[in-house]
Amino acid sequence: MRIGRLLRHLFTPSWVLGRTFSRAAMADIDAAVKASEARHRGEIRFAVEAGLELPDLLRDTSARERAVAVFARLGVWDTEENTGVLIYVQWLDRRVEIVADRGIARRVPQADWDAVCRQMEAAFRDGRFGEGAVAAVRAVGDLLAGPFPAAPDNPNELPDRPVLL
Repeated sequence: MRIGRLLRHLFTPSWVLGRTFSRAAMADIDAAVKASEARHRGEIRFAVEAGLELPDLLRDTSARERAVAVFARLGVWDTEENTGVLIYVQWLDRRVEIVADRGIARRVPQADWDAVCRQMEAAFRDGRFGEGAVAAVRAVGDLLAGPFPAAPDNPNELPDRPVLL
């Protein structure tokens, strides 16, 4: 564990996310999720977390490990066809992870999700936070639309609203 990481996570307040992910940015992400889900049977959740808590830091929890835990916590797995997808942003470490439920993971390779993550991280490095997040939601929708096209009965099983953890 690096001391710099530990201090950054422990002493950065979670309200800093509100400056980066403003109400307008959150509304844009929400709208992008709604528009995306109209094209496929997947369910997208978008979550941003400022910092990790001490137990996770002491275990040196990776962004991927934390994303899997958030996937479970938010119930992204709880869809009829196992088609939930979590886009997870670990803000202080500047990492993005996408976790797909098993129904999707069988049909969309992890390398495709990783490419979306790296594009989003690049947008964030350029200061394009809202734009990068919306582009990622659209890219996830593109990956889902082929193998999971929308059905006539396309229920919205999970909340579309992004969450700040």
